[in-house]
Amino acid sequence: MKIGIVGLGYVGLPLAVAFAEEGCEVVGVDVDAGKVAAIAQGRSYIEDIPDERLAAALPRCQFTTRFVELHEAEAILVCVPTPLTPNREPDLGPLQAAAQALAGVVRRGQIVVLESTTFPGTTREHMVPLLEESGLRAGEDFALAFSPERVDPGRTDYTLRTTPKVVGGYTAACTEAAAAVYERVCDHVVKVSTPEVAELSKLLENIFRSVNIALVNEMAMVADRMGIDIWEVVDAAATKPYGFMRFEPGPGMGGHCLPVDPFYLTWKAREYDLATEFIELAGKVNQQMPYFCLGKAERALNDMGKPVRGSRILVLGVSYKGGVGDLRESPALKIIELLRDRGADLAYHDPHVPELPEHGLRSAELPAAADGVDLAIIVTAHPSVDHRAITERAALTLDLRGVTRRLGAATMQL
Repeated sequence: MKIGIVGLGYVGLPLAVAFAEEGCEVVGVDVDAGKVAAIAQGRSYIEDIPDERLAAALPRCQFTTRFVELHEAEAILVCVPTPLTPNREPDLGPLQAAAQALAGVVRRGQIVVLESTTFPGTTREHMVPLLEESGLRAGEDFALAFSPERVDPGRTDYTLRTTPKVVGGYTAACTEAAAAVYERVCDHVVKVSTPEVAELSKLLENIFRSVNIALVNEMAMVADRMGIDIWEVVDAAATKPYGFMRFEPGPGMGGHCLPVDPFYLTWKAREYDLATEFIELAGKVNQQMPYFCLGKAERALNDMGKPVRGSRILVLGVSYKGGVGDLRESPALKIIELLRDRGADLAYHDPHVPELPEHGLRSAELPAAADGVDLAIIVTAHPSVDHRAITERAALTLDLRGVTRRLGAATMQL
């Protein structure tokens, strides 16, 4: 089987490698010529796909910027970004551009599947008319479906193969055709009745996490004001064997999904005269967490008789989650911006992010980088970092992830 992949990012490249590993021919297309050239040479920029694994898949892969190469593919999976505009409204520009390009190459009998997270109705209201500019009819001449990506970067217990794959087709026959494609790389395919069900299911998954993270973050702020250890509170609540799911506080949400996806639903809901206040409130709480963390840092320095201005501050971890180098929507970047605006003398360490060009910073070497700093702030806890050594070298450590509690180290917690 020949599989086409449009978009070779955190979703598309793992899919390309997975299908190649199952013996399929793969044609990967991306508009970024530099990215295409690097991948074609076996250089991966995604932690989940090491260079060795990519190199092993290359004999069955063709990477290009030319959409015309997709004409002979039996299935085409669209994995392009769906970002927000500066006004935090859906930006379907990349998706529409991809669909328009596909309209020039799609052929009778092909299967087209959208994986990009978006609002309910996107497949039917946007993909269908754009693809039908080809003169072919969706559901008759070619199959069309939506199947949300569920990749969790850096995770090893659940992979593309072991995570159930939701598929909703434009017609029942479209669902069956798309499901047959994914059964090659996924152990369990979950078929739903429409693309809209599949689209909304992905938003529900991410909004569930967003709301619960916001709840525990708000509890952290309440506990801080009351002088109660929020981590001990969470530990105690988590002993209940039913009716409670553990979520932990932190400096905010990052990655492409959680800070972005809820806004796709709130925007779409306005078409139906609905105000999704609960969802929007969760977004507001999580967006305020970097400011709360800034306040904790200011108080920590104040207790030592120091202002932020001129203080040496080391930020530990700038990617949005431990074990990966993904900077998308990372709260660490906002915290760095806020500290710099207040005159801090900043350095950072992140084993997965060698430099932050927009801030003029390069990752400092540990443990020397912690020597003599007034404050070390653990924003993202990477497993490879010796956090105990940090607490022993820095004058004070502010732990926004609770990792030093398990070490018995004396630090200031979130």
